[in-house]
Amino acid sequence: MLYRGYLSLVDRLPLPSLRTQRIIALLTILTQGGIAVTGSVVRVTASGLGCPTWPQCFPGSLVPVGVSSNVHTLHQVVEFGNRLLTFVVVAVAAAIVLAVTRARRRREVIVWAWLMPAGTVIQAILGGITVLAGLVWWTVAIHMLASMLMVWLAVILYTKVGEPDDGVMVQVLPQPLRWLTALSAVALAGVLVLGTMVTGAGPHAGDKSIENPVPRLDLDITMLVHLHAEALVGYLALLVGLTFAVYALHAPAAVKTRLKVVLALVAVQAGIGLVQFWTDVPAVLVVLHVAGAGLCTAATAAVWAAGRVRTTAPAPEPVPV
Repeated sequence: MLYRGYLSLVDRLPLPSLRTQRIIALLTILTQGGIAVTGSVVRVTASGLGCPTWPQCFPGSLVPVGVSSNVHTLHQVVEFGNRLLTFVVVAVAAAIVLAVTRARRRREVIVWAWLMPAGTVIQAILGGITVLAGLVWWTVAIHMLASMLMVWLAVILYTKVGEPDDGVMVQVLPQPLRWLTALSAVALAGVLVLGTMVTGAGPHAGDKSIENPVPRLDLDITMLVHLHAEALVGYLALLVGLTFAVYALHAPAAVKTRLKVVLALVAVQAGIGLVQFWTDVPAVLVVLHVAGAGLCTAATAAVWAAGRVRTTAPAPEPVPV
């Protein structure tokens, strides 16, 4: 009964075209990745506790209190502004749910769409826990990793929105290459985890309070950087191997193009990381590195999605092993 009522309300909305659905799905990717980037701005400006509590900004106030607090006004504005962007992310997540529901897309698409608002709510709670815990490094790490997971899910959603509901699933890549693609995703996850550990031991804690210093990861940062770099080399090696295999087996052009994009992004990301290390981690490069992490995650997800697609066209000959 409730679901029927929900559908009757949704049916009052204009019927979205496939193009509109794809645009909203693309905005979902951009907002999920974008808020991770703005979160890094909060961190490098030491504004992580600009609003020292959650869900309120200050005890008894949902908004910044300005000069009546001992927290610098700039930090209040930066942190509160980032919190406001959460509403943009929620709005886009809700929009994709409404769009695919109104269009009566297949159940798979609707389920993936619902992951967006659900995940965004969980992310907001994780952000609140991070603030309440005083920005302890591992809460910041979990918050960042959750953002990368949301980017991955949003890319898969975008792919599924663009596929025909009456199509059939076609395995574009042979199973061994699907496994290799999955292994590269696991390697990327390892790179991201180690990256958050480098951040946890690094200089940008998100707050510079002397009275209540932010708890940091007590490990040698040079060692962590080397581990992070070695994991990146492993991830890159898997991508190169996958690329050679894809070309040797004459896989579709879409797969080749996506792999070339990933390789280019990883090369740029590695360059940013090296310059960061050599220049004592300047704030602007931290923000660019977080943006690069989101782009590498999105591109790797796109490669994974290209390995098995839904299509109404005649099924292509499977790529021989």
